[in-house]
Amino acid sequence: MDNTLRLQYLEAMGIDVWLPRTLNTIAPDAGQPHAEAIAVDDNWETLQAEVANCTRCALCTTRTQTVFGSGYHQADWLVIGEAPGQNEDEQGLPFVGNAGLLLTEMLRAIGLSREQVYITNILKCRPPNNRDPHADEVANCNAYLQRQQQLIKPKIILAVGRIAAQTLLNTDAPLGKLRGKVHAFNNTPVVVVYHPAYLLRSLPEKRKAWQDLLFALQTIKIKGKIDERIDGQN
Repeated sequence: MDNTLRLQYLEAMGIDVWLPRTLNTIAPDAGQPHAEAIAVDDNWETLQAEVANCTRCALCTTRTQTVFGSGYHQADWLVIGEAPGQNEDEQGLPFVGNAGLLLTEMLRAIGLSREQVYITNILKCRPPNNRDPHADEVANCNAYLQRQQQLIKPKIILAVGRIAAQTLLNTDAPLGKLRGKVHAFNNTPVVVVYHPAYLLRSLPEKRKAWQDLLFALQTIKIKGKIDERIDGQN
């Protein structure tokens, strides 16, 4: 579908269209060897191998293994967190600790299993002591995340937690200002939800988290109706 037409429909839905951090094609001698374009013939095997052997930043020296992502490769729902923690670093899978158990229950509450969604993170390696990601680490992992999105072609993205939301939307707005709105990343609707690790520390906020999930369900239903209308005009 024409990008201009899609943007018009996003605006009609009341979506704040945020432009993601751009991914430019830069000549090898331009001093930025890790900037790259998304290849038309990209595939999961190639991408996962690149991530597993990545040495783009210093996190490669402290990780146990990379955490590429898991789930259904053609999922309607793409769930994006911040970065792997200790359990994820040890097992090579995203959201497998206590926060991961809660995320599983959150998804189940809206009728989804982990096998029906795709789960990944902004970073593919664990930052030491679970510190916040550094800007250069985010920049070096950005292409991997965008390639995952292009391969999946999700109908909706759940940005899990403040850092994931701020990174995807290229903003420093607090999570409270980003919740309850539909944003967009590469023309895909984005709904911001609390990180399950935060909910484990702040039990009263679980009601707000449920509201966020219901809002995400409403968003994907509206998008489905709009997509049907677009298909009918083509």
